[in-house]
Amino acid sequence: MLDLEVHQEPKATVIVVPGDLLASSVPDVRARLRELVKSGKTHLVVDLQHTQMIDSTGLGLLLSAYNSVSTAQGSFAVRGLSDDLLELFQSLRISQHFPVSGR
Repeated sequence: MLDLEVHQEPKATVIVVPGDLLASSVPDVRARLRELVKSGKTHLVVDLQHTQMIDSTGLGLLLSAYNSVSTAQGSFAVRGLSDDLLELFQSLRISQHFPVSGR
């Protein structure tokens, strides 16, 4: 099981992913995100400062999480992206759906 750090900031709940966001780690992250939304935490920030790689399953998870919190009238953002990942998010136009920022 992936050891996700979750903490509360003034405007959002932050989930820090401790490594790469790949198909093997997505189930743990998905389960934690669902728990948070079910408990009423609908303003979420996923911090990827420790992430070097994201595969298509990881990208799909982030888009799905965005859709879930949007449906619940919440907000979603991703921060801590490396330059390469930030460029990927921008080239795939994911940044048009929710805010993304670098390190």
